[in-house]
Amino acid sequence: MSSMTALSLAPDTPLENADQLEVQLRHIGETRYHNLHPFHHLLHGGKLNKGQVQAWSLNRYYYQSTIPIKDAVVVSRFHDRATRIEWRHRIADHDGDLGSEGGIERWLKLTTGLGLNPDYVTSTEGILPATRFAVEAYVHFVRERTPLEAIASSLTELFAPNLHQERIAGMLEHYDFIDPDVMSYFSRRLEQAPRDADFALDYVKAHARTPEERRLVCNALIFKTNVLWVQLDALYHAYVSGHIPPGAFVPEQS
Repeated sequence: MSSMTALSLAPDTPLENADQLEVQLRHIGETRYHNLHPFHHLLHGGKLNKGQVQAWSLNRYYYQSTIPIKDAVVVSRFHDRATRIEWRHRIADHDGDLGSEGGIERWLKLTTGLGLNPDYVTSTEGILPATRFAVEAYVHFVRERTPLEAIASSLTELFAPNLHQERIAGMLEHYDFIDPDVMSYFSRRLEQAPRDADFALDYVKAHARTPEERRLVCNALIFKTNVLWVQLDALYHAYVSGHIPPGAFVPEQS
């Protein structure tokens, strides 16, 4: 996996300074972010049935529920107290706290609103193998690669707000089984994601001091876009093309 990401960015890409790094990061988002995936076009355009939307929400739950685990690993990589303090609010954003709702609970509102049993969702028994492998690869990446790369892998948050806005508008418009309350995860992330992305972008621009370090940052973002993309590939193959693997969720409505 590491060798794959190392070959992803053209060797002649100019990365001589922080501004060139940001230009390249934004180019990666424009060309590789999973808003471009055909499954998202179907989802946001009202082209999926309820069972297919259930399958998406079920599989995405595993990713969402693993994010605070990933962020706890990132926190553990830093001896710098200020970085740990800044990063740890992400864990609370997803896990919540005593008396406050987090992103995981908001996602369960979505899956429950779609008619899925919350115990079944949280068991993750019905998720696709590719979902599990991709999410676990993400946790492995932030544990094994440099702390700089661990932070850089979160930079897909730069591109998330536009996707969330598109998702909220498209799903509310096209699906009569969706209402604003079950979409609260996305409306909350419209506030959280830009704050998180700004910190991560500033961090990598300040701490990637050589062309090689900037290349590592770019390849970390490419890796993360691949993590997101392959999950949608699997959903499309299983629930649009109809090749559901053994043991995976089978919608009542196909």
